[in-house]
Amino acid sequence: MVKDSIGVIFGKTESLNFMFAVSDSTAIKKSDYIKVWHESDGWTLGQVSSITRSSEDFSIKEAVDVAEGSSKVGEMDERIIAQATVIGSRDKEGTMRVPKSPFSPGDKVFKADELLIRQTLGLMRGDVYIGLLEGQNVHVNLDANNLVQKHCSILAKTGAGKSYTSGVILEELLDKNVPLLIIDPHGEYATLKFPNEDKPSSFERYGISPKGYATQVTVYTPANKVLNPGADTLFRLNGINLGIKDFMQFFAEDQSQNQTGILFEAVSKLKVEKQTYTIDDIIFEVGQNKSKIKWNVISKLEALRETGILSDKHTSINELVQEGRASIIDMKGVNPDLQGMIVAKLCSDLFEARKLNTVSPCMLVLEEAHNFCPEKGFGGAVCSDILRTIASEGRKFGLGLLVVSQRPARVDKNILSQCNTQIIMKVTNPNDLKAISKGLEGISSGVEDDIKSLSPGVAMIVSNYIERPVLVDIRVRKSRHGGASVPIVKTPIADGKPVAENKTEPLPARGKEQTTQALPSDSILSKILQVQASKQGRERPEKKKESPQEPPEEHPEKHPEEIEKPAQKKQKTKRGIGLMAKMFGSRKK
Repeated sequence: MVKDSIGVIFGKTESLNFMFAVSDSTAIKKSDYIKVWHESDGWTLGQVSSITRSSEDFSIKEAVDVAEGSSKVGEMDERIIAQATVIGSRDKEGTMRVPKSPFSPGDKVFKADELLIRQTLGLMRGDVYIGLLEGQNVHVNLDANNLVQKHCSILAKTGAGKSYTSGVILEELLDKNVPLLIIDPHGEYATLKFPNEDKPSSFERYGISPKGYATQVTVYTPANKVLNPGADTLFRLNGINLGIKDFMQFFAEDQSQNQTGILFEAVSKLKVEKQTYTIDDIIFEVGQNKSKIKWNVISKLEALRETGILSDKHTSINELVQEGRASIIDMKGVNPDLQGMIVAKLCSDLFEARKLNTVSPCMLVLEEAHNFCPEKGFGGAVCSDILRTIASEGRKFGLGLLVVSQRPARVDKNILSQCNTQIIMKVTNPNDLKAISKGLEGISSGVEDDIKSLSPGVAMIVSNYIERPVLVDIRVRKSRHGGASVPIVKTPIADGKPVAENKTEPLPARGKEQTTQALPSDSILSKILQVQASKQGRERPEKKKESPQEPPEEHPEKHPEEIEKPAQKKQKTKRGIGLMAKMFGSRKK
C-alpha cells in the first residue's frame, strides 16, 4: 500500500479539501482522481484541483545569472504540492456521504481505482455510452429514461463538437429503438445512414465498431428534391380544412386583431358552405371582404401557398414517429420564417399525439435552438410557446427534448432550466458563460475557467444522478459525421498566379480568339482607363504600333459623341486594351 502511494497529506486539512506533497511529477496531474483512507468513512474519493511546483533554493538572482549565461542550473530541492477536493464515499446502502471530520496530516494518498470512481460518481448504471472519463479508462454511461424523460441540452461554441456529441447520443438512442424526430436546419444528420470510415484506431480505444443506420433513418425535405437532392421524401403539412388555430401557428405574432377577424370570418363561412376547402378557397373568401385590411391577409395567404408546404397528401405524425426510427426534417433551402411555421405546427401536432397516446414515447431533437426558442430580447419565434410547453409538460407524456445550441445566452431560459442533463463543451463568450453558470443547476461560477479551457471533443456533463460535474472524452461516432466545416482553400497559389477556388462556375478559357468584354462608356473604370491612355499618348506620341490583338466588338449602345468621333474612339480603345494588358496580364497563352 505504501509503495503505491503518490503523496502524503500535510499542513492544515479540512473535510472538503486538503493539500498533499507529491513525490513524482509524473505520478499525478490536474483532474486526476485520488483516494484517501478516512478513519470513519473508509476509502474516500477526491480529485486533484491544482498542482504547483516550486524551489526555495533557486533564487531570482540565480535565475538571472543563468539567463545571462554566467552560470548553469545546478541541483535544486524541488517541491510539488497538489490541492485536492473531496468528493465523498458510499455507505452500505449506497448513499453518498461526505466526511464530517478532516483528514489527518501524514495520511497516504493513492490513485483511485476504477471501481471506486464508478461507485462514488454514480456511473454504475446507465445504458447510453457517450465516452470515457477524461484521463481514465472508465466508461461514462447516461440513463436513457432519464435522458429522454427529463430533457437534455448540449451547449458549445462553434467547432467545439456539439453536433458530433448529439450524433453520438442519437446513435445510442437508435440502438435502444427510441423514436426520434430531428429538426435539422443545416442538413447535418443525414449522414447517420453511413458508417464512419475515419481513424480505425479510435474504434479500438472506445471499444465500438463502425455502423450505419440507413434502414432506420428517413430524411424529409419541406423544400423540394432540386434544393435537397439527398432527401428521401417530401415533407408537407395538411392543407385541407385549415382552422383559425392553424393560421395562428403559421403567421407571426404581429398578426393584428382585424386581420384575425377577417380570417375567422372567411374560415367560419367556408366550414358552413363546404365539406372540404383549401387555402385557395380561403383566399377567394377573404377577397370578398370589403375591408382594405384584406390585402394584407391575402398577401400572407398567397405567400404561404407559394411555398408549396400545404398539400392534400400531408406527412402525418404517425409516419414520422415510429419505434426504432429517426425522422429528419432537413430544413436546407427553407426560408427561416417558414422553418418557424413548420416547427410550430409539427411540435403542436406531436404534443397532441402524445397526450392522446397515438404515437410512441419519443425524443424531439432541436438543432440551433436559439433560432426556434430565443430568449426575450433576442427576437421572437412563432414556435417558442409550444416548445416551452413541451419543456415544462412533455415529461408527463413521454415526450423528451434535446436542445442543441451554440449561443446559450440566446436560448429561452425557461427551456434550458427544464433540462436535467447538461452537456457543456468549450464556451468562451462571456455572456454565454454567464448564462450557463447562472441558469443551469449544478454549475457554479467556479467552473467557468474549466469550461473555457475544455479541449475540442471533451464535455462537462452535469446530471441529477451524477454526483458532480465530470469531464468526458466523447467517444468516436459509429456513423459518419455530417457537421464538419467545409474547406475554403483547396489548392495553393502556383507559379505566381492565383488559382480560382470555391466558384460555382468555371473561369472562362483564355484563348487568342477571346476578346476583352467592353466596359460601359460611363463606368468609372472606363473613364480612368481613357484618362490614363490619353496621358500615355501625350508622353509617348511616337509609339503608335498597331495592337496584335483584334479590337473588341463595338458596343450596341453607343454614346452620340462616340459616333461623331470614330477615330478618337478607336485610339482610346486600343490604348485602353494595352493598359488592361498591363494591369491584368496578357491574354495570350
